[in-house]
Amino acid sequence: MSNHIMPTYGRLPVSFTHGEGAWLWDKNNERYLDAISGIGVCNLGHAHPAIHVAICKQSEKLIHTSNLYNIELQEQLAQKLCELSKLETVFFCNSGAEANEAAIKIARRYGHSQGITEPTIIVMDKSFHGRTMATLSATGNSKIKNGFEPLLQGFVHVPFDNISAIEQAIQYNKNIIGILVEPIQGEGGVNIPAEDYLNKIRAICDQHQLLMMLDEVQTGIGRTGKFFAFQHNNIIPDVCTLAKALGNGVPIGACLASGKAAKTLTAGTHGSTFGGNLLACSAALAVLNELENQNLADQAVNKGALICNQLAEKLQQNTQVKNIRHKGMMIAIELSAPCTELIQQALLQNLLINVTSENVIRLLPPLVITQEQIEFLVNTLVELVTEHTKQ
Repeated sequence: MSNHIMPTYGRLPVSFTHGEGAWLWDKNNERYLDAISGIGVCNLGHAHPAIHVAICKQSEKLIHTSNLYNIELQEQLAQKLCELSKLETVFFCNSGAEANEAAIKIARRYGHSQGITEPTIIVMDKSFHGRTMATLSATGNSKIKNGFEPLLQGFVHVPFDNISAIEQAIQYNKNIIGILVEPIQGEGGVNIPAEDYLNKIRAICDQHQLLMMLDEVQTGIGRTGKFFAFQHNNIIPDVCTLAKALGNGVPIGACLASGKAAKTLTAGTHGSTFGGNLLACSAALAVLNELENQNLADQAVNKGALICNQLAEKLQQNTQVKNIRHKGMMIAIELSAPCTELIQQALLQNLLINVTSENVIRLLPPLVITQEQIEFLVNTLVELVTEHTKQ
């Protein structure tokens, strides 16, 4: 591995050259099942023909002009996202962290418009919103904040899936102007809240004139069985952020807003050089079209249930498996002890997985995973977990 790359990742000793669907091949032509989808990015799998065609056609014509000019593909993508979400406006950027930065800036600017000089956002313990200074400050994980102090002020952390803690924070802090929350915590361990959690947050925000802001960077674009995870609750947030699967690997992020948040950012208050360029928007439009045409969100419900039911059946006698949970194709196997070594062991069995919160195996398979691939995933995982817990 190159000494010229900053060591910000503990990279695994494998390098991939090409892929197809849920499969990846390394430089030795060894095949691996990708059950993490590039950390929830490649919902359509690798080398999807619709994405390939969209990128190639657009790259032959024009890739970038900047946001100093109208970009028709950007307008088409914004219209599509607003139709799907029922929100009103979109700001395009290049990543989930940038989308969440935009959400934070919307909230702060909204607070100042209400005469609040120190606007404060409620965020959750164990959350993850990005690695920029603002999103790092909003993130509820002290481990990844270590060494980057002083952090930004203006955030109050409360326990996830705890409505009374939110109500108490609002009672004791008159500067609260919004609540930023993941519908399901991904990096925090695939933590799934009570079914009415988001509904109660929506009601609290309505009662106190706060912005309800949802980080759907990981849960969005069909991953949980709906285009947006908030659609399971029949609500509409004031702000919603997207990235990861929106471009299926082409970097693009989006911050959607509605109502009092829709017009908060005006000319000169925010921007992005690359955000929403023609290449990224062409890829994202192809992604959304494929999701709709192939009913992939519905498939995520059925395939996620199939994977979890099979895992639960085959691991039911294993007392060190604390919990198997999922929402669509966002899946967790929680063990009673740390299991990060399973990542390397799975790699040796030609399976790509992820471990988060030290003891949670996180699976984010491509929505296009096949029955045969599901069988390989389940059987390999069961073997790995069984051997690991014996030790």
